Amino acid sequence: QVQLVESGGGLVQPGGSLRLSCDASGFKFTLYSMKWVRQAPGKGLEWVSTIDNSGGSTRYTDSVKGRFVISRDNAKNTLYLQMNSLKPDDTAVYFCARGSYNHDYNIDVRGQGTQVTVSS
Repeated sequence: QVQLVESGGGLVQPGGSLRLSCDASGFKFTLYSMKWVRQAPGKGLEWVSTIDNSGGSTRYTDSVKGRFVISRDNAKNTLYLQMNSLKPDDTAVYFCARGSYNHDYNIDVRGQGTQVTVSS
């Protein structure tokens, strides 16, 4: 079955970095755009970034531009999110998801999430 498993979350101080990973299985990874979305405590789901199936095109929400980098390794069926200069507002559960490139909230599969906490 289709499965997305995130890892790499944790507690980090403001200004620090984390790298999230998402291992995909059960589908042809190279055919799909992938994305990261997040949900902060008490808030709704927020789209963060999307990468196309080849890894050649990416999109970001304004609040993370210049700080986060999405990438993928199609040989390993793995999606990544490098997060730098982290801020307390980045605290959230981060989800790896499969969905269309141009529609931020078009998601048909989502992982279980990994917690990211930015705090001193």
